Amino acid sequence: MTEPSPADVRIDTSRPHPARVYDWYLGGKDNYPVDEALGRQITEMEPTAPYGARHNRWFMQRATRMLAGRLGIRQFLDIGTGIPTEPNLHRIAQSANPDATVVYVDNDPIVLAHAEALLRGTPEGVTRYLQADARDPARIVALAREILDLDRPVALSLIALLHFVPDEEGAYDVVRTLVDALPSGSHLVLSQLASDFDPERTREAVAMYKAGGVSLVPRTRTEMARFFEGTDLLSPGIVWLPDWHPELGVDEVRDGTPVPLYAGVGRKP
Repeated sequence: MTEPSPADVRIDTSRPHPARVYDWYLGGKDNYPVDEALGRQITEMEPTAPYGARHNRWFMQRATRMLAGRLGIRQFLDIGTGIPTEPNLHRIAQSANPDATVVYVDNDPIVLAHAEALLRGTPEGVTRYLQADARDPARIVALAREILDLDRPVALSLIALLHFVPDEEGAYDVVRTLVDALPSGSHLVLSQLASDFDPERTREAVAMYKAGGVSLVPRTRTEMARFFEGTDLLSPGIVWLPDWHPELGVDEVRDGTPVPLYAGVGRKP
């Protein structure tokens, strides 16, 4: 299948996009006034939002260090990749296993425009980018199958993604379709905005995103656990983002502020 080139895809700057708002939180330059406006609104209400975005990146890095380094996983499928920030997932995976294969997936054309940066991996490894929507998991599986060996374990990374996919758009079905396509020994890596940390402020954030044309779907710990049905949770289970194996952190600057996102990693038996 032929993927679109950057010239083939128009970037919609009339409405915010989660990947670009996230980029603004992280201090990036690959966002537009509409993304910054929503980011500023959220930050005025919840000043810790940029700190939470950094913790999402740190969680991805810690989980990748565990999976690639301790568990020897050599294939990674990262959906909802976002705009590149260093170190990217493939940098960490291929530093542990130079021959690792990493497939990035996103639906934002600005991420496609940065695909060249994402593809700079080790000579021994494989790093590819696919332009696809997370809500079309069957297409993602079909495209990924051309790159990954789905007879060998894969780490499926869904970081800060599913709280932008409502239940009625098949959030749980998306995860089930993806996990079902992977063999035994694969892992699901997931973070999710919590609805049961500060419900009132969370409702305000949902309303702000909705006014900007973006669906935001916080979930309870029980609802988060549903994503891991059929997998065995790795210790310490589903926990607050900063509490997932902090000993694996590198260059993390923490200030002790609570981060209202859940994190977990499950292994497919």
